[in-house]
Amino acid sequence: MNMNELYAIGDVARRTGLSVSAVRYYADAGVVTPAVSTPAGHRRYDVSAIARLELVRTLRELDAGLDEIRRVLAGEATLRELATTHLALLARQEARLRSRRAVLSAILRQDSTAEQVTLMHKLVGMSDEERDRLVDEFWTEVSTGWEPPQRMVEWWRAARPELPEHPTAAQLEAWIELAELVRDTEVRRAVRRELYEACTTGAGPLMASPPMLDALEAGAAIGQPVMDAAHEQVPPESPRGREIADQWIGWLTGIFATPDNPGLPDTPEFRIQAADRMLAGAEWDRMPAEGPFDRYMELVTIVNNGPPERFPYEWLAAALRASVLPAP
Repeated sequence: MNMNELYAIGDVARRTGLSVSAVRYYADAGVVTPAVSTPAGHRRYDVSAIARLELVRTLRELDAGLDEIRRVLAGEATLRELATTHLALLARQEARLRSRRAVLSAILRQDSTAEQVTLMHKLVGMSDEERDRLVDEFWTEVSTGWEPPQRMVEWWRAARPELPEHPTAAQLEAWIELAELVRDTEVRRAVRRELYEACTTGAGPLMASPPMLDALEAGAAIGQPVMDAAHEQVPPESPRGREIADQWIGWLTGIFATPDNPGLPDTPEFRIQAADRMLAGAEWDRMPAEGPFDRYMELVTIVNNGPPERFPYEWLAAALRASVLPAP
């Protein structure tokens, strides 16, 4: 382009990708005026004006307003400031769109009534404090009327949904379902009944006893090396695999140990049995959630964007079996 040449409005339109009427509009609005007008009233634009019109087109496509564009062109605002403002605006728009998508998806999934749609919209717009209060109310009611071990109540309460600042549509959908779940009176009763039976019947009292809870907490620490090794694809039969198997068996045989009872004996047969139980645990872990408590935990995982990290039962079973063989 010749820096000194003046271009007719038709040429300007072709070079900028704007329509002739748009070029006229920006001139009449005082955004980008022509360099000169001929005696016959024809507008002529120089290279600088064409460059400014190209910038106007770009900013308009980014939804900038004419007043904002005038300020940028006049040097009263920088492009960085304009971009910062519009980025924040886009973030709010994206959040609203994700919320709408989540509500619409829930409507299609549930065939919702108008009242339910209003409720879902309200649930999506809850603040962090409101979400925490709703979850706290749920666990307060679930643990009222019986005496669950305080440590278990703390574990249950610790599993709570925490929506990020910019949640995905899937996270919002999970939150809607979770919020509806914990608000439901029948669900609260069902979870209370489920946890009460788990803690008070069969092996429940033993599993909920302070010594067993101590052992379970210790087991969580022992389980992390198992998960790390499986994630790193450490061979179960390797020295590290054998070391982890030994740590696991040391924990398992000592669960029922007392000052007068050394606990279960560590034998090859016991290790094989433990490996079989690991494989049975893997099968159980793959089963879909059945009760509302399991569904609650699944939804919390989705809301918190945590991948469904499953315990590597198969890896541990292989390590236990390999530990029975003589060390290479």
